[in-house]
Parts: sequence; structure tokens; C-alpha cells
Amino acid sequence: MSQFNLAVKSEDSLSSEKDFYMPELSLPFYRPLGRTNLTVSCLGLGGGGKISSEDTLYAFEQGINFFFYSSDLHHFIYRNMADGLRQLCGRGSSTREKVVLATVTYIKNPEVIFGILLDQFGELGIDYIDVLFWGWIGDSDGPALKNCLDISPTLRGSNTVYQKFVEQVFGASERLKKMGAVRYVGASFHNLNHAQEWLHSPLLDVVMVRHNPAHRLAQKKVFGDLDQQDPERQGILTFKSTNSELGALWNPPPTLPQSCWQPSIPDFYRYSLSQNCVDVCLTGLEGREQIDAAIAAVQKGKLSPAEIDYLNIYGDLIRQKLNIDDISPERLLQKAQTL
Repeated sequence: MSQFNLAVKSEDSLSSEKDFYMPELSLPFYRPLGRTNLTVSCLGLGGGGKISSEDTLYAFEQGINFFFYSSDLHHFIYRNMADGLRQLCGRGSSTREKVVLATVTYIKNPEVIFGILLDQFGELGIDYIDVLFWGWIGDSDGPALKNCLDISPTLRGSNTVYQKFVEQVFGASERLKKMGAVRYVGASFHNLNHAQEWLHSPLLDVVMVRHNPAHRLAQKKVFGDLDQQDPERQGILTFKSTNSELGALWNPPPTLPQSCWQPSIPDFYRYSLSQNCVDVCLTGLEGREQIDAAIAAVQKGKLSPAEIDYLNIYGDLIRQKLNIDDISPERLLQKAQTL
């Protein structure tokens, strides 16, 4: 899939500037994943939506190349995509170098990493993992994460004890010798203070955080502390783009006038991808229709500042941080004013 640019033409535009191509609103579909040597699609696909293997392969055919797989928590859901990942990433696959395979474990204990790799390599029949994530870093997981990340230098890359373990169990291969068992190490954070603590660490290559209009703290604690031009910055993923503890974000707040823009699920993906230094928005797409809709949405480019401001208001209304009567009517976008 080629990169996409946004050329906006709309007689219902928010301002006269939108009648012209705006480079700052472009949204390349492919981009480097931070300082890693990986090129990723801006949309990532996880198995949380019970997506089938057939539709996983369809997503790859449409250009999505970042796939996220859980080997323990919710594995009964994720395993629906396992056969598709085996076809894309298994030993002997002709497409392996075109795929970025991220796996996650929620067992935050470096002593069991051999068992974790055994499960993931055995189930998916793979030579190597592009990014191994330590998952769900919560409030009390600071010491556990430190223990996990302390082994990063011996976990990632070639000629490690973990590569030798995989070779002993599953047999050697040229890809395994070249890449190592694990190429890069990531962590998914539910506590942003922990994310901030490890944000510039050489032990952590990819940072994954929750982000949506109702949960914007990552913009201050993570995104705002990064420089897009810094060649040493970590890769950034977002997740939980469409849900808050109060429910699905695509259900508009009760106080929002019906004439106002009611964002669709793909609009929330664009919201995250419009933020500073966000490389991938992880999705839980359920099938082909949603895959097509998500790709069509990011083809439009980043959201405009006015659209981002509106979605900030939308999120605050959901969390009941704002009263609709206190909002200037000019900030409440009407349906005809959006792309």
C-alpha cells in the first residue's frame, strides 16, 4: 500500500484554508517505528475483536503489516487469528519480512520468559518476534517491570541465550540467526507514571499507552515529551482508542445536540494518529468491513485542530467534566463541517 496524502476540498469547510492541501495534516500510512529498524503501518491489528485468520490475511492484503498477538491473557480470543499469522510469519513464509509481528505476555516475570517464548514460537511456528511486549503495567508493577527490562540486553538481538534456546527446541534457521529470537522489547502501560519513568530508557524500544478523547493524559506525560525528529526516540503505540470506563466512545454523550458531529470508530483512530509521535494505533477490528472503513479514514489524513478540539470536548462531555451550556457554539462542529 502506498503512502497517503490529504487534499481537502469541501464547500462546507471549517475555514478557507481547508480548500488547499495542508502538508501538516498529511498522514503517511507507513512510517518508522521510532528508533527501531521497523517500518509499520499506522494501523495495527490485534485479535481482541475475535478477528478470523481469513480476515487477518485480508488486512495484510490491504496494507496493514503490524499484528499484535497475546499468548496468555484473552488467548482464547486471539487464537482466532493464529492460523493467519502462521501463514504470514511462519518458517518458510515468503511474506515474513513484510510483516511486523508483536507479541505480548502479561506474566511479568523474567524467570518464565523461556516458557513464554516456547508457547509463542510453538503456536505460531515462527523464526523470530519483532517486538515482545511486557503487558499491562499497572500501578503496582514498577519493580516487576524493572526486573523484566533488566534482561533486555540479553533478550533482544542475535547471539543471545534465548536465541540458542529457541534453536535447541525448534531448530536453527537463517532468519533466527540473523534476527535473534526477539528483535525489540516493548511494554504496554496502564500507569502513565511508569511510562514516563521509562520513556527514554535504552532498555525499552517501544512504548504502548491508552489514549482517546476521554483519556488524554498520555498527551502530556508521554507524547509531549518526545521529539518527532529525534532518531533515538522510542516507538509509540496507542490502544483503547474507542473505549473508556464509561463505555464505548462512539455512543455520543446524552447532552450533545443531534446536529453535532457524531464521530465514527475510525475517527478515534485518526484522533490518536494526529498526536505528536504516535506511530501506530492498535485496533481490534472484527472483519473486512471495519478494515476497509479504518483504512479509508486514515486516507483522509490527520484531523484538523478544530476537529481535535471538538473531540476533546466530546470526551469531556462523556466523562461529565463539562456542561454543554458552558461551551461556545463555535466549537461544536456540525455534521456538515467535518471531513
